[in-house]
Amino acid sequence: MRYILILLVFLFSGNVTAQIENPLDSVMSLDEYLGYVKTYHPIVKQANLIINESEAKLLKARGAFDPKLEVDYNRKKFKNTEYFDKLNATFKIPTWYGIELKANFEENTGEFLNPEFNVPTDGLYSAGVSVSLARGFLINERMAMLKQAKLFTQQAQADQQLLVNEILYEASITYFKWLKSYRNKEVYESFLSNAELRFDGIKKSFQEGERAAIDTLEARLTLNTRKLDLEKARITYIKSSLELSNFLWLNDNTPVELKESIQPDTNTFERIDEILNVTAFDNEDFDVEAHPKIQSLNLKYESLQLNKRLKQNMLLPQIDLQYNFLSQTPDVAGTFNTQNYKAGLYISFPLFLRKERGDLRLAKLKLQDLEFERNTTRVTLKNKINAVTQEITSYEVQNRLTQELVDDYEVMLQAEERKFFLGESSLFLVNSREAKLIENKIKAIDLENKYFTTKANLFNIMANML
Repeated sequence: MRYILILLVFLFSGNVTAQIENPLDSVMSLDEYLGYVKTYHPIVKQANLIINESEAKLLKARGAFDPKLEVDYNRKKFKNTEYFDKLNATFKIPTWYGIELKANFEENTGEFLNPEFNVPTDGLYSAGVSVSLARGFLINERMAMLKQAKLFTQQAQADQQLLVNEILYEASITYFKWLKSYRNKEVYESFLSNAELRFDGIKKSFQEGERAAIDTLEARLTLNTRKLDLEKARITYIKSSLELSNFLWLNDNTPVELKESIQPDTNTFERIDEILNVTAFDNEDFDVEAHPKIQSLNLKYESLQLNKRLKQNMLLPQIDLQYNFLSQTPDVAGTFNTQNYKAGLYISFPLFLRKERGDLRLAKLKLQDLEFERNTTRVTLKNKINAVTQEITSYEVQNRLTQELVDDYEVMLQAEERKFFLGESSLFLVNSREAKLIENKIKAIDLENKYFTTKANLFNIMANML
């Protein structure tokens, strides 16, 4: 009777894991979870604003080339005397190379009008051009601003990719913690059931006088230890679930609390490379220049080069030339000619150029600083990639060896249980074998988590988009 009872206890405890696994109400896989994060997380939406900001700045820069209509009207009348009545309307079209096209209409009357403002009764029309011959001809502020705005739009796309990649990386790490805590809880739940069945069987054997009281005490010690381990695992799982909820949002910016019925996908190991888009990665073929961080720095470097060219151009003298054809009958062909014109020349040149030389020196220093940053980033990325790939290879070996240990400890536990049934072993040895099996299962889960984390690090360094 005693041996039959003990045999039933151990046979039942060996299959208890399959019986306590209830069908999952819902399993949230890693790719489904990251899809929610990428679509609805506020920080991802905030990252998308970078592109909107760059487009707004580009629109603003293009506004410097918008045609402009100006009207200047002044009138003075005092004691029934019209001192002057002046109207000056101008239409300007800025162009690329420091050239501005201009059409003007001027009509002035009055008893005290300055003679230089005298025009025909029907007004005077003019059409001409304004040109910067030195400073501002090949490059000027509005040209530089527009080019920099276009570069900033491209840079914003790279920066947005980096920001989204970072939040997806943090979300992945949180998911892996959640999966780890869930699997730990599963382990402790299964072995708690084993301990409960074992305790009940030994207690009955004691009541029938077939076992000593000390065996029931040892079985109860194991049972309480398993309960304590499970409680610790349970609270860790709850905390990781709440942490995971920080990344789950709805479309209307409403945070989502994870339901208890939703559980992680325990088959993540088989799909981790596919989900994180690192399946085809080859360290030898990795092009660091294609990395979004390097692309962002390169675009920033081009922008600083434009700034340097602008500062160099400011060392030239300012020479502005204006020439306007005049006519009082613009609708008659041939009335705009070189006989009637209005021209002007403006020249300005600082004697010491201290401000301009200082600005140029600062522009060169910014370029040097960014060049150092680019070189450092290239080396850092290559070293990180190399380190992570070697770490992944090491964890693959460690996972395989740990799984072999788990399998061997399971065989050892089964053998010890058979010996116990035959009366050739003790409960202490069975519990010791079981404790080593639990220890190695937890170690295997921990190593798997480190493997997942390293894969996420590779995804983060590569800055791949999912």
